[in-house]
Amino acid sequence: MRALALVLLVVFGAACNQPNSTKTHTPAAHLTGTIGAAAYVIDVPSDWNGTLLLFSHGYVAPGGTAQATGAPTAEAGAWLNDNHFATAGSAYSSSGWAIEDAFKDQVALLDYFNTKVGRAKRVIAWGVSLGGIITAGLVQLYPDRFAAAMPLCGVLAGGVATWNTELDAAYAFKTLLAPGSALQLVRITDGRANLQLAEQIFNMAATTPQGRARLALVGSLIDLPGWFDPTQPELPATDFAGRANAQATWEARADFPFAFQYRTELEARAGGNPSWNTGVDYTQQLQSSPGRDEVAALYRQAGLDLDADLNALNGGPRIKSDPGATAYLDRFISFDGNLSVPMLSVHTTGDGLVIPPNESAYAQVVDAAGHEDMLRQVFVHRAGHCAFTAAETIAGFQVLVKRLDTGKWDDAALQPDALNAAAAKIGPTAGVIFGHRFEPSYQAYQPASYPRPFAKGSAIQT
Repeated sequence: MRALALVLLVVFGAACNQPNSTKTHTPAAHLTGTIGAAAYVIDVPSDWNGTLLLFSHGYVAPGGTAQATGAPTAEAGAWLNDNHFATAGSAYSSSGWAIEDAFKDQVALLDYFNTKVGRAKRVIAWGVSLGGIITAGLVQLYPDRFAAAMPLCGVLAGGVATWNTELDAAYAFKTLLAPGSALQLVRITDGRANLQLAEQIFNMAATTPQGRARLALVGSLIDLPGWFDPTQPELPATDFAGRANAQATWEARADFPFAFQYRTELEARAGGNPSWNTGVDYTQQLQSSPGRDEVAALYRQAGLDLDADLNALNGGPRIKSDPGATAYLDRFISFDGNLSVPMLSVHTTGDGLVIPPNESAYAQVVDAAGHEDMLRQVFVHRAGHCAFTAAETIAGFQVLVKRLDTGKWDDAALQPDALNAAAAKIGPTAGVIFGHRFEPSYQAYQPASYPRPFAKGSAIQT
């Protein structure tokens, strides 16, 4: 029960933007309403400095309802208002993989702001989780509307790569643990029942050393971190059993709903299955994973033949995509690297829902397009999805604003010690999340390569 409670706080609390502070502020203008089917909120201080932050919230489970908010936390929103920034955010007109609607809704809100409040001197796009991919998508599609961007724990590998990675995990899970079961990987007919079946298979596997070793292989193929609880220190790299248990918790409590249930909403939106695993070499994928030593050790302890299981994966029936559905997911959205405004992206190192290699994937396309000077990426050493304190978020934001004010990055201010010192000055309540106070924890970090990268303009395989 403790693990379930933690993931609800760590994963869905941040991704869906539940406030974690009771601090309030009174803006000079507080506007709410709807534009079409999308609720919105706008807060403008009386001494507005002319900068507007347009916030994009995270994933909302299909059928759910999001709260319109202008900041990832109430504490961050209060700081922005106190420091003369205006904020705005749309709740989007649909749930699930709502990127197409989010683009329309956020631009409509920006137009509305211009009409009702006045044109901002500059607009900064920012957002968490799914809102991170929306943020990066907004500045790619509408570069003239934005001065800068700040995705937090963003899905920056893009839609095609993200759902291909989910398919890899689901495929390995079924092939190794329940090849004869009715578990559906794509074109799922009943998402709720499919997820329940996956949970039953998982619970059975978790009771044996052989099952746990295979779950470790599933997690390592998609680079799940071996760290789940942000209130506990990261386990040593040699604690293979402990790290595998953390990966399994991420699988069952965070990733499985997307792989085995929420895919139904995506496929309905896209008009078919957008994912494929034809041509994937799972032996090579494991060799490229930071978890390869862990998997090898656990397989030896369980008396399993790792090569035999990898051969089973490489020899199993592969899945093809529906080209039209893949093209839809490519539009909403993959990245071309043509970043024309400064972007500071922030990620936790122990994120098992949106893995840190998302940052590697985005940096790769930006570098290939020759726009690497526009991008800076920093990391908070903590388990959890979007598990940043308001102080850490504000510290990064201040460096981004300085980049806009001066026209160049202050790379010294982006060093972990400098960011942590800046965060410590924000105030003690800004360091509290999930009822726990955290010290600022920026750290130098280089994520692994993304397991299945895909960039806009790549050949779409079927």
